[in-house]
Amino acid sequence: MNHTKRPFQPIENYGIIGNLKTVALVSLQGSIDFMCAPNFDSPTVFATMLDSRKGGFFAVEPDLENFTSKQLYLPGTAILLTRYFSDAGIAELTDFMPIEKGNVALNSAIVRQIKTVRGSINFKVSCVPRFGYSESDYETECLETEIKFTCKKENLQINMISDKALRVNKKNGYSEFTLKEGEVATIVIEFLENDEKGQDFEFYKEQSYHQTKDFWINWINKTSYTGRYSELIRRSAITLKLLTSVKHGSVVAAPTFGLPEAIGGNRNWDYRYTWIRDAAFTMYAFLKLGFNDEATAFIDWIFSLCQQIDLQLVYQIDGETSIEEKELKHFEGYRSSKPVRIGNAAAKQLQIDIYGELIDTIYIYNKSYKPITYEFWTLIEKQIAQVIKNWKKADHGIWEIRSEKKEFLHTRLMCWVALDRAIKIAEHRSFPYPENEWHQIRSDIYNDIYHNFWSEKLGAWVQYKGATHVDASVLLMPLTHFISPIEPRWLSTMKVIDEELLVDVLVYRYNNGLRNIDGLEGEEGAFNMCSFWFIEALAKSGELERAVENFEKMIGYANHLHLFSEELGKKGEHLGNFPQAFTHLALISAAVELNKQIERRTSKL
Repeated sequence: MNHTKRPFQPIENYGIIGNLKTVALVSLQGSIDFMCAPNFDSPTVFATMLDSRKGGFFAVEPDLENFTSKQLYLPGTAILLTRYFSDAGIAELTDFMPIEKGNVALNSAIVRQIKTVRGSINFKVSCVPRFGYSESDYETECLETEIKFTCKKENLQINMISDKALRVNKKNGYSEFTLKEGEVATIVIEFLENDEKGQDFEFYKEQSYHQTKDFWINWINKTSYTGRYSELIRRSAITLKLLTSVKHGSVVAAPTFGLPEAIGGNRNWDYRYTWIRDAAFTMYAFLKLGFNDEATAFIDWIFSLCQQIDLQLVYQIDGETSIEEKELKHFEGYRSSKPVRIGNAAAKQLQIDIYGELIDTIYIYNKSYKPITYEFWTLIEKQIAQVIKNWKKADHGIWEIRSEKKEFLHTRLMCWVALDRAIKIAEHRSFPYPENEWHQIRSDIYNDIYHNFWSEKLGAWVQYKGATHVDASVLLMPLTHFISPIEPRWLSTMKVIDEELLVDVLVYRYNNGLRNIDGLEGEEGAFNMCSFWFIEALAKSGELERAVENFEKMIGYANHLHLFSEELGKKGEHLGNFPQAFTHLALISAAVELNKQIERRTSKL
């Protein structure tokens, strides 16, 4: 089942398309090198990013010597254009996944429209599916303009249909044709489960583009945000929307797995699940921008889950709780970065901070959009009971430390946030609650953080009780309104973060190399989300000029489509799963804060 070896592309050389069920990563050369189908957390059907020989891909290649290529999104959409330039001609590839407002039953499909802009160009198209993480065999049936790839083990069929002749070569789909100037060819692949019936080819060719374009433009125009950095914010919002399940209301942390945090290293995780923390932060960003329907769908999803089971850290996108971590030993890994893992053992960790992130988002939802019901309030009371029971415990923390549990500052901070926001909801809505008990515990947590996590010697709040070093998650202290951003202790903490965790505008989560804090070997890159947290904290602390400059410099690290992965390496290369929700929601939050602070300063002039 091997195919010709294909060189690994830099992670930043990709754009994404999607249909709110799954996404596909499209390289600068027009090759789809990663896709799980038919859903975000399904096995891969294309995975050349993780194995250059047997991963699978779907490529469109113009027969042009020494061509260069560029990519762009149609403004306000997730429709991706790849353009090829050479002396002999110019070609254009338009990629999208059809989506229709209100139609969640639309089959997952990819439409690829190939056009010659100048000259007469020969094209080669290769569809090389590899089902079940490249481990499941399949059968191929070829008609003149249709190929069916059927994998009984995965109960999945891929239909490749086109207005050009198709043929099979070693069980792979192939087509070769010439387009003269102005001519267009269309090639579609559908992903069908349980003997589903596909759409007519004419729908894909004549209607799906306009429906998909209208959907995205109508959606992005719902935003209430009109300030600075609008185009950057809109692109990040579309990226977050692409990671959201239209069926369930959940959101994945990233659509990929196994992309390394250091080339050749072993920090290679599966992010195709819904972390309560990440999803809550994402909904916070949506609420800031006026995308209230997404927040409502997530709140409904959480409400349904909490009625059935106690809140846990990580869920499958449909709310299922069984997530087992294992290694795909047959995959070589991105640029030989092994192991390649699916599932995530963090699902079994104790991370008490999730209550704070979730209740903070519910607080914003209740305050700025729609009142929650009393029935929902009773579920919040259940969550607060867990906080009261567990807030003094050590846990694995926001960074999912795989060594011993500790009393992390961020966890304790989020326990305070949970109590604080729950009290505010109750008082705003006059809900009954044990006032004396909750107020006392909120004060106890505050005093614990303020006094017992402060290091006089270091002049900063530290990562965990008894630590002698800082952690970038401390940046959330002013962002969650625990501490004033101009208080001397906070300004001192910012100075220590600046000295210990910053390289220009790049912020590291913690200095693991000296202390092996997380119990894992090897290095990792600078954490993009933390860089945007630092920028937001700068703006709140009165260092607006530096904050604006840092923001502009950070945006310079985005890829050509303004997409970010999780981390940046020593050469500024993108590392980790891509694109990452955490980074894009932190970008949105920082940009909104910068706009607010600039407006305040301008109004005083």
